[in-house]
Amino acid sequence: MQFSKIGFTPKLIICDLDGTLVDSAGDIQHALNAALMEMGLATVTEFEVRGWVGRGASRLVYCVLEAGHHRKDLHDDLLATFMRHYQAAVCDTSQLYDGVAEFIAACQQAHIPLACVTNKPYAPAKDLLAALNILQPFQLLIGGDTLPHKKPHPEPLLHCLRYFGVAAKDTLVLGDSRNDVEAALAAHIPCVAVSYGYNHGEPIEACKPEWIVDSLAELLR
Repeated sequence: MQFSKIGFTPKLIICDLDGTLVDSAGDIQHALNAALMEMGLATVTEFEVRGWVGRGASRLVYCVLEAGHHRKDLHDDLLATFMRHYQAAVCDTSQLYDGVAEFIAACQQAHIPLACVTNKPYAPAKDLLAALNILQPFQLLIGGDTLPHKKPHPEPLLHCLRYFGVAAKDTLVLGDSRNDVEAALAAHIPCVAVSYGYNHGEPIEACKPEWIVDSLAELLR
């Protein structure tokens, strides 16, 4: 397996989840709207959700409350209600982006360890990966509630380096947002960003990752 685009073959690949491996915005919107309706609040569009996803469930709920001009003290109740609905239907419409299955299979064939680091809480992240039949390839899963810090803090990435005993220079981070790029930069790990996904309305080019691809399959050529 050759990674000609980046000039080296990594000994560890750390992948983001939502917006990088999986397009999950539809299921997130559905759960949010179910929670909002249960609480008598205005619903949100999938377009809005795509601009908010990626910074963890708590931040997502803050964005919903802010956009709807709702009271901030509703946060905890809305978060709990949203998570209840989302955990019950984490993968009704979510699907892998093009090239993801091919990329994961190639990494497995090349015996390159894979880790998934996401700001999504651990339980729904694990269920989503399992529902899409890609949980087994990841030897480590870190959710937004696994460690004291989440991306863009580098700690989740540094934890992966320690867990696998791999140096930063021999590792590759794959992500779709500023959170991923900044975390990788702080951890001194090379980063590939995808051009699709969720980056809070900001072009990924503005985050200045080392490389940008339109599909993870590009890394295999």
